Amino acid sequence: MITLGVEEEYLLIDRATGLPVARAAAVRRAAERRDALTDGEVQRELLQAQLEIATPVCRSLDEIGGHLLRMRHALDAAAREEGCRLAACGGAPFNRRLPIPVTPSARYRAMRAHAPRLTDEQLIAGMHVHVGVPDRPAGVAVLNRLRPWLPLLVALAANSPLWQGVDTGFASWRTLVFGRWPVSGVPPAFADAADYRHRVDALVADGLVADTGQVYWHIRLSEHYPTVEVRAMDVQLRADEAVMLAGIVRALAARALADEREHRPCPGIRPETLSAAVWHAARHGAATVFDPLTGALVPAADAAAALLTVIDEDLEGDRRHIVPVLKRLLREGNGAARQRRTLRNGGKARLLRMITDETGGA
Repeated sequence: MITLGVEEEYLLIDRATGLPVARAAAVRRAAERRDALTDGEVQRELLQAQLEIATPVCRSLDEIGGHLLRMRHALDAAAREEGCRLAACGGAPFNRRLPIPVTPSARYRAMRAHAPRLTDEQLIAGMHVHVGVPDRPAGVAVLNRLRPWLPLLVALAANSPLWQGVDTGFASWRTLVFGRWPVSGVPPAFADAADYRHRVDALVADGLVADTGQVYWHIRLSEHYPTVEVRAMDVQLRADEAVMLAGIVRALAARALADEREHRPCPGIRPETLSAAVWHAARHGAATVFDPLTGALVPAADAAAALLTVIDEDLEGDRRHIVPVLKRLLREGNGAARQRRTLRNGGKARLLRMITDETGGA
């Protein structure tokens, strides 16, 4: 069974106004006093209204779900101690005119000096899934074979429709915000591991990015762990939907490794098609979605059915974590649809209550 781990980014918001608050250091200190969290599980992020958690390396989705619930509960309790709430939404739905300060580190200060407006507007939160691979050649094979499924992952995970108090018209505004950095979006297909290494190193050597950590493709090889990292998804309101997406990514990775071993051809979808399909997914969410098997836009339920057919043999014991939750998401809507519906029917106060209660597992 392929190992996996999940990183989740969260926003800290005022419980009454929903505005981001610069209390990350205080919340992190409060979190470190709690027995439910261990050293290194809560990490700093770019802005002082953001925090990140990382699960240990796990072998089962039960483990992933347990860790996410444990860390969400504990971190939200720490946030409450500091007079704010944890919000697992892909973008800050409300914002103030003055920017949130960057976290005091040389790296983050350098990023703001290089791209001040982009840095100020990084009030977004993503979910990253790491899947273990035996070596970097296998990692490149997984990367190449997962690329066609990025639009569907973006669509299912879309959870950032609101920005600065207005509906953006996009289901995942975070995708658009993050796409403004120099090396982002859908990566190219790579010939092999040496090709991947050469291209990434050239970006740094040419002075186009400061380091390999600023290669922000939707899917990339980790520079620190033997994993492929899928970064395309908004953070999820509900922990079980995060678990479902992690399970889908792992099953796709297992299918990719099996197809590579059996020398099956890699789908040859043009890069411009994939980039446009990701934009479409960010715009429309789980309405119509690009189906990599047919190359057409289809209803999300059809694309999800095609996905489940592809990964059926690789689901093993994960099916119970994936199929019912995926069906519920298609029936009730992803995070973006639920945010819009709650705001429309209950107003701002109900929206904030829904976001914070679902994040904390209430």
